[in-house]
Amino acid sequence: MASFYPSLEDLEVDSQAQAQVALAQQQAILGASQPAIAGVATGSGESAVVGSMYSDLMAEMNQWGGLEISEKALAQHMPADAVQSWTHFAQPIVAVTPQADAGMQRAAVKAGVRRVTLAKDGTGKLGVAVAAWDKGVFVAFVWRDSAAALGGLRFGDQITTINGELVAGWSQSQTLTYLKKAAPEKVVFTVKDRPMMRPITCQKDSQNHIGFMFRKGLVNNILKTSSAARNGMMTNHQVLEINGQCVVGLKDEDLVTLFRESPPTCTVTITPKFVYDHLINKIGFSKIKKFMDHGVPEM
Repeated sequence: MASFYPSLEDLEVDSQAQAQVALAQQQAILGASQPAIAGVATGSGESAVVGSMYSDLMAEMNQWGGLEISEKALAQHMPADAVQSWTHFAQPIVAVTPQADAGMQRAAVKAGVRRVTLAKDGTGKLGVAVAAWDKGVFVAFVWRDSAAALGGLRFGDQITTINGELVAGWSQSQTLTYLKKAAPEKVVFTVKDRPMMRPITCQKDSQNHIGFMFRKGLVNNILKTSSAARNGMMTNHQVLEINGQCVVGLKDEDLVTLFRESPPTCTVTITPKFVYDHLINKIGFSKIKKFMDHGVPEM
């Protein structure tokens, strides 16, 4: 059962802790199982031996058989303390990233679709512009303080339906025309979270740096030994969010300030430059710079 870690630093520190705990458990098993050889078996020693054997078996069987290895399923076949001992290793025991890190939660790209219901403002606008390519329709602009911003639409979200109408294959003009004609009191979108974007969680160094450089928001250099390099940052990618906050249209000095003020764990959302160019191509950067929503999203 593989564990996922927010950053390479989390994986490394947890791996060290797991190794220490595993060694301690092995020593405990050996110590507890000695009396069993002499005919004085103890419950905890027996459970630990069973837990160790079962974990090895499940690791192999899960590769081939897809067996259910939830805590509930294991409890039907193992002593209670062995279940707790074994399932403990499915989760990290030490982490650098705080468990409830707000930036990482705001930046999370969730699977599936969500529903967003909006109402037009007094001027008949929703506050959203779209881009269309490869048979997909994407959110390319979210107007500050608009219904779209308040409703949670985000730059790069993919729109899959509007009022139940499948929009796959629609052009930009077709989508905007449909939105203009939609009833003002209720427009219902189904949306996929930012499918072309990738959040990268990094840890700052002692100098408060993450380890990459950018110009006009585009990553153009990465320090080889930095957390950014260790966690998969790439050049020729546009910085779109810092800790979940949209930074599209902000000046580089504004980004520097946000990075400087970020907690030690910082999540940066990036996308390939060609994707970014597609999204803003027909919007106009001056409008994005002046009116794009840069609010901090709710978790």
